[in-house]
Amino acid sequence: MPINTPVNMPAHSPRPGVGLIIRSLVFNVVFYLNLIVFLVAGFMFFFTPRKWSIRALQFWARVSLWWMGVIVGTKFEVRGLDHIPSGACLLVGKHQSLWETFALLPMVDDPAIVLKRELTYIPLFGWFALKFQMIAVDRGAGASALRNLMKAAQKSISQKRQILIFPEGTRKSPGDEPDYKPGAAALYLNLKVPAVPFGLNSGLYWPRRKFLRYPGTIIVEFGPAIESGLKRRDYAPRSQQAIEEITNRLVGEGLKNDFGK
Repeated sequence: MPINTPVNMPAHSPRPGVGLIIRSLVFNVVFYLNLIVFLVAGFMFFFTPRKWSIRALQFWARVSLWWMGVIVGTKFEVRGLDHIPSGACLLVGKHQSLWETFALLPMVDDPAIVLKRELTYIPLFGWFALKFQMIAVDRGAGASALRNLMKAAQKSISQKRQILIFPEGTRKSPGDEPDYKPGAAALYLNLKVPAVPFGLNSGLYWPRRKFLRYPGTIIVEFGPAIESGLKRRDYAPRSQQAIEEITNRLVGEGLKNDFGK
């Protein structure tokens, strides 16, 4: 399938059942309550070593995934974890919903997520993001934003962390046209570490800008690592092709298995 050919994506039913609406509402309340409890009751982790705090964050993510399975009936499956090298690397992939911003955390040892700097201004949440040494980017700062991104990323790599970045910079619904930004490729060229492309179908079950949560199985798949040292003209299309091919296949699989389409 060509790089820019999105999967044919039919819409969800415009009239979800009452049960689905109720389960979605209950889960959303529980999800954010669980987050608040972690931020408040877990405030002690703001003072512990960063790696300890990361473990607490990963535990919160696992609890959130468990609640989604219990309340909504949404499970998840991970494929290709053996493609992630030990130590420092880039994880580059699709961003379809809020789900992957927390669900991917327990899948690697020491994740460092590239996120919008505005999120660090949120009380408690932003403080913890800084504590975890996530990589905050001021997208309105022009060239200086890229320099700051490189500086923070170099520090993460020196700590042998796994940098998680969504190359399109924002959430895209399944079937949307790809829109890759240069940041991820710049990281790859400067950090000189392997890049692991991944795809997913989370947007089918946790739709962008909607409160509904659908039952089924979210699938995340990590593809073979792209070796370090390639030039931009070789890396960028190879990475994008891998991400799009995996994502389109998983979206098609989800539509067939869980939505009968």
